Amino acid sequence: MTTLPITHITLYKHGVGFFERRAKVSGEEIPITFRVEDMNDVLKSFTAIDWGGGQVLGVDYATPQGREERLAGCSIRLDDARSLRDLITGLRGRRARLLLNQGESAEGLLMGLDEPADRQPFTSALVSLLVDGSSQVRSVPLERVEGVEILDERGMNDLRFFLEASLAQEQHRPVTVRLSPGEHDLSVSYVAPAPTWRVSYRLLLDAGRALLLGWGIFDNRLEEDLNGISLTLVAGMPISFVYNLYTPFTPERPVVREGQREGGVAFDEQTFEMTGALPPAPAPKMGRGAPMAMAASMRGAELETFSQALPAQARGEAVGESSGELFQYAIQTPVTVRRGQSAMAPIVSARLDFAKDLLYNGVRLPNHPVAAARLKNTTGLTLERGPVTVLDGGQYVGEAVLPFTPMEGEMVVPFAVELGVKVHEESGFRSQTHALRIQGAALHIEEWNIRWRDYRINNTTHAGVKVLVEHPRLANYDLIDTPEPLETTPEHLRFAVEAAARGEAKLVVSERTLVRRVEELRRVSYESLRRVWRQGLIVQAVYERMLELLRIWEQIGDHERELNEFASERQKVYASQEQIRANMAALSEAGKEGKMRAYYVDQLEATEGQLRRMAERETTLRAEIARLTAEAQGLVDGLG
Repeated sequence: MTTLPITHITLYKHGVGFFERRAKVSGEEIPITFRVEDMNDVLKSFTAIDWGGGQVLGVDYATPQGREERLAGCSIRLDDARSLRDLITGLRGRRARLLLNQGESAEGLLMGLDEPADRQPFTSALVSLLVDGSSQVRSVPLERVEGVEILDERGMNDLRFFLEASLAQEQHRPVTVRLSPGEHDLSVSYVAPAPTWRVSYRLLLDAGRALLLGWGIFDNRLEEDLNGISLTLVAGMPISFVYNLYTPFTPERPVVREGQREGGVAFDEQTFEMTGALPPAPAPKMGRGAPMAMAASMRGAELETFSQALPAQARGEAVGESSGELFQYAIQTPVTVRRGQSAMAPIVSARLDFAKDLLYNGVRLPNHPVAAARLKNTTGLTLERGPVTVLDGGQYVGEAVLPFTPMEGEMVVPFAVELGVKVHEESGFRSQTHALRIQGAALHIEEWNIRWRDYRINNTTHAGVKVLVEHPRLANYDLIDTPEPLETTPEHLRFAVEAAARGEAKLVVSERTLVRRVEELRRVSYESLRRVWRQGLIVQAVYERMLELLRIWEQIGDHERELNEFASERQKVYASQEQIRANMAALSEAGKEGKMRAYYVDQLEATEGQLRRMAERETTLRAEIARLTAEAQGLVDGLG
């Protein structure tokens, strides 16, 4: 049976691959087998094109049913250990010719198979049939039957269907491309799940030049060998999803019951919307040989290039091409991978200039700097993220993870910890008033928010070292009283610090940003006012006026607290009066109760006097508050 070999694979990082098959074939059917779990992606993307003079007539695939479901309507079922007996039993009532030994035969309607319950059913079983053209029933020992010729078309079809269903494995499904008779130059492409490819690097350092080697690692999980295919590895994340096209779906339709004759039944959009059924779209008119949904035919001058031409060879073992958000490595040599095996394909081989530094970054590794190779990506390729093994002078010196690096981007590859150099950090922040402005009763303050970090480097080795300290960049912060950084990156400032042999060095990085805030003048403390006056941010006259303001507001605050205390005391007096009135209500006016009643009357009068004195004091306090408030407002207006 003719098959199509894989000629090209494009693998992506998110678990799918694009597969292309192509060959010159003859015949009218080309089968391709897929895993059941791949079918949704295959049906979503399957494309068949005949580049010769033939036509792609259609694409068939097995219905997604289990073996028993597919055989539900089949009259013939054959067991692995008794296929001949099961065939004769399944053909009961159908015409057949039994081919017997000694050159004999028997033809008629099969009646069935009689098997005794002994231990040797094959040697003693009898096949019975009604002989054609007579009323004779003939029984033949099963051991004499050497073959069966089925003379009934339905029986032959059932046998063929059973055998085809048995051929299809439960975990795989065949897809058949149907072609016009003759010769074909057929190509098929589709998307299917595939393990993500990985990348692994080697970095060889030697005398100021580095050799960067990279391999793309991929797996062949297909049910066939890959022989001399072309391979493309794509970095990036194209949108991809699973859409269930393989499982048949029959939507529910509206049920219309027999009713009175009213001139017909009308269906509107709401009817279909509620039931989930949609009115069928009109079928497109297609001429003979027109392209189908998953297949197309092209001839002669109508042919266009199926795959884009690869760009010119770049340095390394792969051609790199940027395509929007994606970047691909087109492997330049044919790739062969056996079924169930994996392979490493070279994607980059380039010599780069490098510098070796001691790099300290306390976030990534506290206390010690790391030996790092710093390179510029001049490979002509965008480098995918992956592990890198570093060799220096032919010796293994460490490992790192090479970050995703665009062309001309910087690569920092830290590969070893320098334990002979220790770094200690201290940090803090403070605020420093920069300017003041008084507007109405508000104080507008500009302050420097100053952050500092102290790096102390202790070198215990016998040689002097230069450490590049990576200090994080803070948005909107500027350096003050700090040496200029040696380098600046989007994330860091790099400062060069030299420490002598068995010596120490220190770096202090200070940064500041201007912060503006507004406070009520009344909330300013004496201490804060005195501090800004000493800093020369306000003149003597303003300072004295603000001192007077603070004293007035302090008096107003004392009066307001006293008023609040009167409110609480008044509530207590009211409660006492209620208690006295309740006690008086229970007493008569004669005898001892009369004397007690007179005592309560005196108490009640005393509380009334207390209330009058509080009211008078409240009036005085409110008047004083009003006077002081007016005086404060005058001072505030004078400040403005």
